[in-house]
Order: sequence, then structure tokens, then C-alpha cells
Amino acid sequence: MNYLNNFNIDTIKVIDKSEYPTKGQKKNKITEDIDNLFKELDIKDGYVLSFHHHLRNGDQVTNLIMKQVQKLGVKDITLVASSLFPTNKELIPLLKDGTIKNVVTSYISGELGEAISHGELKGNIIMQSHGGRARSIINGELKIDVAFIASPSSDNKGNISGVNGTNSCGSMGYAIADSMMAEKVVAVTDSLVEYPNYPTDITEDYVDHILLVDSIGLKSGIVSGTTQVTKDPIGLKIAKDTLKVMEASGLLKEGFSYQSGAGGISLAVTSFLRDYMIENELKGGFASGGITGYLTDMLEEGLFESLYDVQCFDLEAIESLKKNPTHLRMSASQYGNPEVSAVVDNLDIVILGATEIDTDFNVNVMTGSHGMLMGGSGGHQDTAAGSKLSIIVSKLFSSRIPLIKDKVDVITTPGTTVDVLVTERGICVNPLRQDLIELFEEAKLNIVDIKELKEYSENIMGKAKPIEKTDRIIGVSEYRDGSILDYIYEVK
Repeated sequence: MNYLNNFNIDTIKVIDKSEYPTKGQKKNKITEDIDNLFKELDIKDGYVLSFHHHLRNGDQVTNLIMKQVQKLGVKDITLVASSLFPTNKELIPLLKDGTIKNVVTSYISGELGEAISHGELKGNIIMQSHGGRARSIINGELKIDVAFIASPSSDNKGNISGVNGTNSCGSMGYAIADSMMAEKVVAVTDSLVEYPNYPTDITEDYVDHILLVDSIGLKSGIVSGTTQVTKDPIGLKIAKDTLKVMEASGLLKEGFSYQSGAGGISLAVTSFLRDYMIENELKGGFASGGITGYLTDMLEEGLFESLYDVQCFDLEAIESLKKNPTHLRMSASQYGNPEVSAVVDNLDIVILGATEIDTDFNVNVMTGSHGMLMGGSGGHQDTAAGSKLSIIVSKLFSSRIPLIKDKVDVITTPGTTVDVLVTERGICVNPLRQDLIELFEEAKLNIVDIKELKEYSENIMGKAKPIEKTDRIIGVSEYRDGSILDYIYEVK
């Protein structure tokens, strides 16, 4: 409808000079009183509350806020946390008393995951990918009532920066969709700085309240899990063979793009790739994902033009983001949302891990050999789907349990998007990728049929014992487009 076509000057009220509006101060956003803040937020039974995990195992904001919810007697909350870590074991009593009814997350580990696996959650858990989470929030499928954003620093208007403050975490890509779409947004910070706070990850126009607390957690908890190159000879062999796969694929050429995880073998691949690039005077275009100091060193050395960063995996990455203009922030939507143009769709090569893989190349990184929740997709699904070449790197055995199964416990990433498996006993190529098989045969790589490799491993270790589960479905493994990949069952 054209505004001017319906504009009627005769209906306009002309106001008297005495009625002219005057300048006024907007309401102060800052409070240190969590009780008064919660009165204003008026959180009710059944609300959807969201959190992000850039402080990883150092986060205390999720625990702090959810305990306040429990204190007020609010029930049936849906907890939407981009990831949950061992530090969140404090939430287990909130499952049992009904404060938390449902959980939506991309990763979960520790005692909280075990409690949910054993049926402590009264509702369901939905396991999403990082891109799938952003998609569901932005398109309105997942409606958030209040987003609580752990903010390493904020000014008095709510400009949030991840690189300033006592507990700087770096890029805050997972919190951006929440800040854009939630009905109310609360910046929870322990570092109030002068206006304007820059560089800004989330701007003041998206923030309704600022809660000043003693501590949002510990940045040292960001470095949780393996963030060191493996020294294990088996792992190093796998990494070297992976580099051969990358070279034989023809994708290692000027301007190529790359992503790897922060596991020991994946980091070894990155280390060998660095040496290869120096030796062959090869310069990449960009590297992406959760960023480590290994990639920031390669950026400083001029081996990549830029880095796309959705979260920092170590303290070196945080410092790089603060000072290097070609170390770029990105939101989780820009990273992996399947409904928009995303960085993963421009990836040439991604290196991924696996808890288990089956003969159809379906991968599980969600549950362990005991069947309990101890991981999640994160960007696994997103990068496998978007990249030209997705490579799974893993030892053939873990704690004497074979990697390859007839069927994985829970499908996290569908086999149709997984291209290659590299183990110490050979390289398996998805039959859907005949183009790669031809290239690898020409390069004389050690290609092994995945069914034969499964048989070999079971001849040595035997088949894994079946996991004892009940018939109760406690949740779903969701694909990045919102469809259900698999069901998650309660463990006995």
C-alpha cells in the first residue's frame, strides 16, 4: 500500500507550541539487583530461555540465572543453550524438580548429559547443529522469551564486546541470533566499561537490560578438551595420510578454504598442512569455524588471507581477534544456516572427528559407547553438507571398541554428506564419490572398503556389546533443516 495515496492532510492534528516534545532521559538499563530484574522480566511457567557457550566450561551465567528461576518456583522452562558443559552439572536438580522441562542444544557433555540419558528430563532434548539452531531461531520456529547473554564486557547502554573485559571470550557468534529474535535480551556482565564499547559483537539496540554480577565465569574454561597436536604415532600417521588425501583431491590449490576441529588428530592435520603450504608456496583464501592459535599463527604467517570466527577455542585466538583486522567475526547463521548464504557452503575441505561411523558412512558424535549423551553436532552436520570434501579422521579402535559399526547408535551427520574416512589401517571412500575414488587410485593411496575394514577390526576386538536402553524416547537428533535424523532413547 502506498502511504502517500492514503495520506489525508485534513486529518493531521496541529499541536500547540506548549505541547512540543522535550528531550528526556531513557530508562537506565543497568541493575545489580537480580530479584528486581526478574520481577520486571516476569518469567512464567513454560517460558523459553536461551544462553550461549563462548566461555565453554568456564561459564557460570547459565547456572546463576537458572537457579534464580528455580528460586522463584517457575516450572517447565525450555532451556535453549548453544552448548552445555560439565560445569552445568549444577542444573541436574532443576531437571528433577521440573524447573527445566525441555532442553534444546547443539552439544552436551558431563554429568548433565548422563542425567538426561538416564531419563531425568521430564520433557525432551532436541540436539541441533549450530547452523540449525540459528535457522530455527531466525525463521521463528524456535521462539525465545528471554535471552541471557554472558557478556565479557558491556557499556551502560548494552553494547557487548567479546574481546574486552576480565573474562574475554572472543567472537560471540552463537549469541547473535538470540539477541536479534528474543522478546527480551539481558546482558549479564562483570565488566562495565565506558561508552561506546568496541569492537561491538552485539549492539545496544538489541539489549533491554544489563545485569551487573561479580563474575560471569572463568575464561580459562574456554580451553576445555583437547587443543594440542597429538603426539601419538597412530594419530600422526592418520594426519599424514589425511594430507595425502587432501593433495590427491586436487583441492589444495591457491585460494583454497579449510576448516578443522580442535581434536589432537585434526590439529596434527593442520600442522602438517602448514608445512605443506610453506614448502609449496601455497596461500589459502580463508579458514573458518571455531578458531585456534594454530590457525591464527598461519594467518600471521600469511598462509591464509582471512579467518572466519564463530567462537574462539583458546586464548591465542582471542588475542588475534582483538588485533588482526583480517580475523573476522561471524554469526552462527552466517556460519551454517542452510536457509541463507553461509560460509560452510564456500568450504573446500573440512576435517572432522567421529565417535563411531557405520558402513553407510553415517557418523555419531553425540553418544558414547555407553549410549549416554557426551557430545553433539556443533558444526559437524553444517560443514559436512557444505564443503566440497568432508574427511573423518579417527583411530580404528578407542578403548578397545571398534570405530565402524553396522549402525551407529544415533545419527548425527548423514552418510550422504560424508566423503572420506581416514584410519591408521586405510582410507575408506563413500561409494557416492566415484570421482574421489578415481583420483585416489591414480595417486596410489591405500583405499579400503569400509565393510572390509569393519570386519578386520571386529576380528581383532570383536563386536561391541549392545547398549541397554528402554523404549522411552527422550529426544531427537535434528538435521540442520529441522527434519529428524534419529531418535534418542533412555539408557538403563
